[in-house]
Amino acid sequence: MLNAGIVSAPAKKVLGLILLTLLLVLIQSAVFSQPVCAAPAVSIDFDAGESSAGSMGVLDILFMMVIISLGPTILLMMTSFTRIVIVLSFLRNALGTQQSPPNQIIIGLALFLSLFIMSPVIGDIKETAYAPYHSGQITQEEALDRAVQPLKTFMLQQTNKKDLQLFISISAPSDAGQTSLSNGQLQTLGLEVIVPAFITSELKRAFTMGFLLFIPFLIIDMVVSSTLMSMGMVMLPPATIALPFKILIFVLVDGWGLLMGTLARSFN
Repeated sequence: MLNAGIVSAPAKKVLGLILLTLLLVLIQSAVFSQPVCAAPAVSIDFDAGESSAGSMGVLDILFMMVIISLGPTILLMMTSFTRIVIVLSFLRNALGTQQSPPNQIIIGLALFLSLFIMSPVIGDIKETAYAPYHSGQITQEEALDRAVQPLKTFMLQQTNKKDLQLFISISAPSDAGQTSLSNGQLQTLGLEVIVPAFITSELKRAFTMGFLLFIPFLIIDMVVSSTLMSMGMVMLPPATIALPFKILIFVLVDGWGLLMGTLARSFN
């Protein structure tokens, strides 16, 4: 009886391992024997021809990616954003508030004010270029040409003729002696000439407006500085005393409303 008990214990362990192995094999067979639905095949058509209705071709996707990647450049170089953000930065320096308003507020304000100013141009692009292209009436090249025309008109209206003539003379020295161009000839100019001339004019206007903004605040600084010196307070920084007066006067004259209105009307 003792020998039978000793032999039966290892036999039970071996029998348990065999049953566990058979159970795992049955479970594995049941799982992998189920019908598996084939995944839908994904195919990419690299045909460079016209895309079918309701689908986008590879060229359309690439064109969209290029437009998205060039969005910040278009915003900075072909809209009213540059003038607005420079003038707001000059205002902050003239007030002497250092980081108030912060850069995020200045950029956000310039962005939405630019959207307000550029809304007629965006509407023209939508009506003349995007809507016909979306409905299939024109091709992608025609839509691009039509979309550029409102931007050209806007930039030419804000560009100084002297700056425009400068880049025309640089790009085409044979036309350097031409002093005036008709509207039709201006529209035929490429963006490589119009954009740098537009940015040059915008920088000049922005710095001119910044200079005009500095004048009243500079007068306040001079009055405060002379007053402190006459009172013998030489060690007291004049900027510390002048800052509350600058903010008070700017708020009393509705400075933000005047500045926003002037910036918006300067693009008419």
